[in-house]
Amino acid sequence: MFTGSMVALVTPFSGGKVDERKLRSLVDWHVREGTSALVPMGTTGESATLDHAEHERVLAVVIEQAAKRIRVLAGTGSNSTEEAIRLTRAGRAMGADGALVITPYYNRPTQEGLVCHYEAVARSVSFPMVIYNVPVRTGVNILPETVERLAGMDEFVGVKEASGSMSQIIELFERVGDRMAIYSGDDLLTYPILSIGGKGVISVSANIVPRQMSELVDQALAGNWEKSFSCHRALYPLHRALSLETNPIPIKTAMGLAGMIDPEMRLPLVPMSESHRNILEGVLRTMGLLGKGIL
Repeated sequence: MFTGSMVALVTPFSGGKVDERKLRSLVDWHVREGTSALVPMGTTGESATLDHAEHERVLAVVIEQAAKRIRVLAGTGSNSTEEAIRLTRAGRAMGADGALVITPYYNRPTQEGLVCHYEAVARSVSFPMVIYNVPVRTGVNILPETVERLAGMDEFVGVKEASGSMSQIIELFERVGDRMAIYSGDDLLTYPILSIGGKGVISVSANIVPRQMSELVDQALAGNWEKSFSCHRALYPLHRALSLETNPIPIKTAMGLAGMIDPEMRLPLVPMSESHRNILEGVLRTMGLLGKGIL
């Protein structure tokens, strides 16, 4: 089972192409900083704007560079069931430790359609999988009772919950918390989700403060709630600033300001507005991250 602070890894670009050198540097840095797992090719990794060859190449580079020093949960979801199966097979063949499989986006399947989709992937690829629920992105919300129907399949080891609804997350724990790990998919909700039994977070903020995110999660998992809450309070301004605009615009902007990567994104994502950038820059300055060049 995956536990701890797992980073929703950005995909660095240079001149419109994936910057493989910088991607490898990011992998090495997260190994040094104590991140529990790498999660490439999710929403933060801009999977929606990479073609199929690029998607698989990013997975291959991350898995190769990780070299079993750190676990890799490969983003392999798609709005096409056949494509999700193909990508999940590819991730397994490359040596990933598991797959993050997002609910099919845009075509908005029914709850029955979601069950059929996930069952088809699991029956085609025997591999540990984490269901990824992010309704604001996909247009569909996988309900706790639907996840419960899938919990009997060994392949489904966890759920990344980014619905933003604590009542839904609490119900999810009641239904499947003894059979599947539940992870925060929203940095702001990580502490409360851990407090009711969560096993970790798949974090955007960990792209720039991996050690601090690991401390927050590790202290909670060890039962040191006061220390974990202190970490949560210290990171709150950063979490807020990184949600000012559509992910990954703020985190890539932050990493650029910190001197880590070129903050290049692919259209239709555009640079952060000046007013929001100024707020973000102020938070980074206060935290001592501005221009640090931490890679």
